[in-house]
Amino acid sequence: MGHWSASMSLRQQLLRAFPEAQVEVMDLIAYTNHNSESMYKWFNVLVTRGSGLFNLYYKFTQNKDSDERPLNDEQCPDRVEELFERKRPDVIIATHPICARIVARWKKETGSSLPMVTCVTDLTSHSEWIHRVTDCYLVGTEEIRERLAAKGVSRDIIYVTGIPVRAEFKLPVHRGDRKERNLLIMGGGLGMMPRKDSFYEALDTMPGVHTTIITGRNQKLYDRLVNKYENIRVIGFTDRVYEYMAWADLVLTKPGGITMFESIFSELPILAWEPFLEQEKNNARFLVKRGMGRVAAKEPDECLTAIRELIYDDYTLADMSAKMHALKEQLEQESLTHILARLTAGKGVCA
Repeated sequence: MGHWSASMSLRQQLLRAFPEAQVEVMDLIAYTNHNSESMYKWFNVLVTRGSGLFNLYYKFTQNKDSDERPLNDEQCPDRVEELFERKRPDVIIATHPICARIVARWKKETGSSLPMVTCVTDLTSHSEWIHRVTDCYLVGTEEIRERLAAKGVSRDIIYVTGIPVRAEFKLPVHRGDRKERNLLIMGGGLGMMPRKDSFYEALDTMPGVHTTIITGRNQKLYDRLVNKYENIRVIGFTDRVYEYMAWADLVLTKPGGITMFESIFSELPILAWEPFLEQEKNNARFLVKRGMGRVAAKEPDECLTAIRELIYDDYTLADMSAKMHALKEQLEQESLTHILARLTAGKGVCA
């Protein structure tokens, strides 16, 4: 979901810069593998119920050469060749490591010079993202640039753009002075919300705090919570998260790369659900190190304590927002259009 969101954000950005361009987003994994639906289901089971095994694999392959790792036979260059021959793109942008590997393998085996841009959608330098035929990398922070450079990637092709988010998250936010505190909680669609009613009862009675919970596609959780509490507003699936972030003083959420940068661009302090996936642990460590967020324990009572300690702390909330603003100023926000203009010089179209 996050990778697709990043792709759609890049598409929005490109169409604003190049209104006449044809920019298509597609699931290359599904296109090259007819078992992709089963693969996605297996992966979801692995990361939710077997996170320890996933993390072990993630650490083991941290420094493995991705160009030497095998692909599923069905993810074959012939299928990719047919696609690119039909679409005739001027540049490819990959927002998923497997997609990057598919395109890199095709380029290597065919000798194609088609420009390939890799957008790294977590704060990671994992080798799964790195390929010798990649023309440039878009990364979230300067630290990731340095880590990729330490693995042999030229600094000249690494751009610190932040992780892509929709333009609506970049609009100025003026929260002003308010007596009430507004808490936004996300993660319902991922099954991360506490099951105990006592957690929601405590939120509902927190003095001066109004809470919005986004349950996503979790209809069971939505039905359970909606209209049950006076000070808790429940929202199902929405594509207007930016409006709720602009309204909130603090967000409690999973520390995924996309959500984290949506919050950063919204200058919204983050209280991260204690992460269990290795890449999200990296994201959470970054938030804490940069003073832009904290981590809340999984246990409901401890999570409530973390909320209380932060939601009323004006100084810390303002400091976190200021540090997010400072990070935004450091990003090369215009570099993507410049990169693509250079890579596609003389062609007139980006796709």
